[in-house]
Amino acid sequence: MEKLTIGALLDVIGELFSDEISIAVTNTIEYIYYRPSKRIDLKIRAGDPIKESTLAYKALSTEQKVSEFINRNVLGVPYHGMAVPFHYDGKLEGCVLAIYPAFTKGKSVVTVKSDDGWKPIPFDQVTYLEVKERKTNVIADDYWGVHNKTLQEFEYILPSELFIRCHRSFIVNVTHIDDIFPDTHSTFILKMNNGDQIPVSQSYSSYFRKLLDF
Repeated sequence: MEKLTIGALLDVIGELFSDEISIAVTNTIEYIYYRPSKRIDLKIRAGDPIKESTLAYKALSTEQKVSEFINRNVLGVPYHGMAVPFHYDGKLEGCVLAIYPAFTKGKSVVTVKSDDGWKPIPFDQVTYLEVKERKTNVIADDYWGVHNKTLQEFEYILPSELFIRCHRSFIVNVTHIDDIFPDTHSTFILKMNNGDQIPVSQSYSSYFRKLLDF
């Protein structure tokens, strides 16, 4: 145990929550550790200063535990989280944060741009989403359209029980998967019920297998 560094210990702890929760540690002025999860990444780096209105700033300013929703205009991504300050010899030293994705409730459709307006598509009819040529294409049962949100933003909007990120360019509706075939290097190919084939990249394969339990 004497050889286990704080960073290594935090990495081990991070593995316990790597699917859903990002972990960050600060001193009183900057971030000193950050581990993103599959679901939420605030793009923090060690050495980044602590900005006003963030959870870390609020916890350090009040020297109390803070748990709340933070709007996207603070760090570019909406998130829920908890920050707990810690002290040494009675002096404030920093805080530890657990960061959760901000799932949006209440919506049941994805509204895409059509030739002459917009078309709402119910979640259960969306087959998959694909980023192509810097545009997010929404492919549904009998329709496809373009949306201005990124895939990362869609991860926080779409219900997690239906939609899974399987690739940096794809989110799929698991109820529209007909078959899963092995591919090279621990990856997979998904045959969707519309006939399209979607790759599961190596970086998402273990996460994908865990969620689909195979």
